[in-house]
Amino acid sequence: MARLCFTFVIILALTLMVSPTESQTCTSQSFTNGKVFTNCTDLPYLNAYLHWTYNATNSSLSIAYIAPPAMPDGWVAWAINPNSTGMIGAQALLAFKFNGVMTIKTYNIVSYNFTTSGFNLSYDVWDLSTENSNGTITIFAQWKLKENTEKVNQVWQVGPGVTPQGWPMKHNFNPENLNSYGTLQLVKAEGPVISPAHAPQPVASGHDAPAPTPSGSSRIKERVNVGVCLNFFVILASLIAF
Repeated sequence: MARLCFTFVIILALTLMVSPTESQTCTSQSFTNGKVFTNCTDLPYLNAYLHWTYNATNSSLSIAYIAPPAMPDGWVAWAINPNSTGMIGAQALLAFKFNGVMTIKTYNIVSYNFTTSGFNLSYDVWDLSTENSNGTITIFAQWKLKENTEKVNQVWQVGPGVTPQGWPMKHNFNPENLNSYGTLQLVKAEGPVISPAHAPQPVASGHDAPAPTPSGSSRIKERVNVGVCLNFFVILASLIAF
């Protein structure tokens, strides 16, 4: 009984340790256009978030990327790099406000100078749209990936603004800007199922021994243990309520 009671105490303590504040911010986000995505993640840099749904049957990826631009009139971008993990070679979607109108453009990035980059991506993209709300810009898009794609190299970025001609200005080269890339796992890897080992069974004897009758002292100890256990429950419950 005492062991069972303390097991419940441990479980309750672990529940307390995993507090709601550790949950992802993206799970509370919603979109005015009513779009819903299967997955989301708080990206580790630039206060950015990615919502996405992957349809493995036709290798299509639907995304919503949210980030605050580096400056109020700045830009945000999300990209897939088919051959590397950095910015060069990335197939990018970039959104910004130009002449008071939200604009989204595609760039095949070949250098940090956007004027040398092409506009045609190596992927088919459609349903492109963007919105600006509460200091953040959101990019919506659908991508056609190669068949049987299980993961992609993603790159995300924010910049300070655009030139009068509408070209994106260079982003900062702070550590968070330089580290804003990673792998987006589209299909979860499934490992082998490992069965738990079976405990050895006791060897049966010729006669079953009678179960010992608990003594008075053991019953007292049991009551003390249960009392201590209940006190733990009260303390932990009050902490959770707090």
